[in-house]
Amino acid sequence: MSAEAMPLPNDPAVLKAMIAALQAENQKISASLRAHDLLVQALRVRIVRLQKQKFGSSSEKIEREIEQLELALEDLRVALAEADELLSDGGEEPETDSQTPEPAAPRDPKRRRPKVSKDTPRERRELDPGDSCPDCGGDLRVIGEDVSELVDMIAAQLKVIEIARIKKSCRRCEKIVQNPAPSRPIPRSMAGPNLLAYVLTSKFDDHVPLYRQNEIFARMGADIPDTTLVDWCGGAMRTLAPLIEKIEKIEAEIMASDLLHADDTPIRVLDRGRRDKGLGKGVKKGRIWAYVRDQRPWAGTAPPGAVYHFAPDWKEEHVLAHLGETSGILQADGYKGYAKLYAADLDGKSQFRETACWAHLRRDFHDVWTATKSEIAREALDRIGALYDIEREISGKPAELRLAVRQKESKPKADAFRDWAEKQLTRIPGKSDLAKAFRYGLSRWPSFTLFLEDGRVAIDNNPAERALRPIGAGRRNWLFAGSDTGGNTLARAMTVIETAKMNGLDPQAYLADVLDRIHDHMVNRLAELLPWNWKPADQTRNEAA
Repeated sequence: MSAEAMPLPNDPAVLKAMIAALQAENQKISASLRAHDLLVQALRVRIVRLQKQKFGSSSEKIEREIEQLELALEDLRVALAEADELLSDGGEEPETDSQTPEPAAPRDPKRRRPKVSKDTPRERRELDPGDSCPDCGGDLRVIGEDVSELVDMIAAQLKVIEIARIKKSCRRCEKIVQNPAPSRPIPRSMAGPNLLAYVLTSKFDDHVPLYRQNEIFARMGADIPDTTLVDWCGGAMRTLAPLIEKIEKIEAEIMASDLLHADDTPIRVLDRGRRDKGLGKGVKKGRIWAYVRDQRPWAGTAPPGAVYHFAPDWKEEHVLAHLGETSGILQADGYKGYAKLYAADLDGKSQFRETACWAHLRRDFHDVWTATKSEIAREALDRIGALYDIEREISGKPAELRLAVRQKESKPKADAFRDWAEKQLTRIPGKSDLAKAFRYGLSRWPSFTLFLEDGRVAIDNNPAERALRPIGAGRRNWLFAGSDTGGNTLARAMTVIETAKMNGLDPQAYLADVLDRIHDHMVNRLAELLPWNWKPADQTRNEAA
C-alpha cells in the first residue's frame, strides 16, 4: 500500500462505488477475523481437553498433538493482534492523562500490563520545549510534567576482552616483572564466564538447543560452531564439578529430609543400540525424577532445593535407590514404584508415610464436570475448593499454627466430604468416571488427610510438579536427549539452576559469577558458592573492606 493518498475522483457515482467496494472488503476482513477468533477458541478448548487426557500408553502422542496445537494457537493470536485496531490492556501507554481513551472491554480477561523489576535500569529522556514561547517569545517557566514509560531492550552483544600483560624490566637488576595470567573458566578457552553462563542457561533453563544458539550468535556477528558450543558446555560442567560435588553432599541432605515432594516425567532418549532402525524406532523413553524440599510454606529454616535424577526407564528400582537412605513423609502421585516404600515391615513400621495430592483428586472431578456438567462433580469441586481457601490463608505460617487452623476448620470439612462422597457412591453408576474419582479418594483416605495431622505437610504435590515444568518446556524444543549421559548432565545442571531459582537468584548471573571465581576460590570455602549462601563478588569485596 502506498504511503501517499490516492487522489479521489469528483464523480459521486464513482465515489459511491469505491465506498461500496471498501465496505465489502471490510466485511470480508471482519468475517475472517471472527472466524480466526472462533478457531482460537476452538483450539483452546481442544488443548484443554487433550491436556486432561494425558494418561496411558498414548500420552506421548497426545503431548505432541498438544504442542502442535499450541504453536498453531500462538500463530493465530499473533495474526489477530496484528489485525486488531484496538489497543489491548498490554498496549501502548497514552502520552498524557488528557489523551487517555475510554477503557474498552478487553478481548482476553487474562491479559495484563507488562511489569518490570524495580531493579531494572532506567533512562530519563526529557523533551524540553525550550526557554521561549513559540507564539509570543515570552519566557517559559516549569509548571509540571507528563511522564510516560516505554519498555525497551538493549540487545545482547558479544565483547572481545583483550588481556594485555605488560612486561617490565628492572633498571637495577634486569629482572622481568609481569602479572600472572588470570584464570579462565575453561583453561585455554576463549569463552568468558558471562558467555558460558549464557550458553548453559539457554540450554538447560531456556532449553534452546546448541544449533539454535549457533544461529543466534551468527546474528551477533560471531561464528561459533556447534562442536565448540558442545565443548564449552562440557568444559563448564567440569569447572562446576567441585561445586556440583558439594551440591551432591547437599543433595544427600535434601534427600535425607523427613518431608519430601517427588514426581517424575518422561523424556525421550536416543538409543544408540537401535539407531540402525531409524530415528523413530531408535528412541526410548527415559525418566527424570524431581525431589523437592521446600519448607517456606510452613516457615521452616532449611533452604529450598530441588534434586533431579535421570533414569533410562521407569522401573521402581530407581526410586528405591534414590530414596534408600531416607525416611519420613513422601508426597507423590500414585506411581506403583513407591508401594514398597509405604509397605509395613514385620514390626508394623514403614519407611515412608504416604501423603496424597488433593490437586490430583480435584482434576479427576474437574474432568467429569467439564465433560458432563455433573452437579455432583461441581459440588465436589466446591468442597475441595473450600479446603484450598483455608490453605491460602495459612500459607507461610508456622507449622503449629497451620495444624491448629486445620484441626479447627479443615478437618470438619474433610470429614463432611468423606461422608458425602460415600453417600454419592450409592447413587451413581459404579463404573462411571465419577465413581472412580470418589473411590480413588476414599480408598486412600488416610493419605489424603495426613495434612490434617502435621502442619508441615502440604495439601498437594505442586512443588514437585512446578520443578518438572522446565522439562515439559524442553521437550518442545529439543524433543529428546542425545544419550543416557546427556540425561544425567541435564539432571545435574537442572539441580544447580533450579535450586538457584528457588532461592531467588538469577541463574545466569549466579553461574557467571561462580564460573569466574571458582578456580581461585579456596576449596574449603566452596560452601560460600552454594545458591543459598552465594553473594555477588562485588558485595563480598565490600563486606570484606
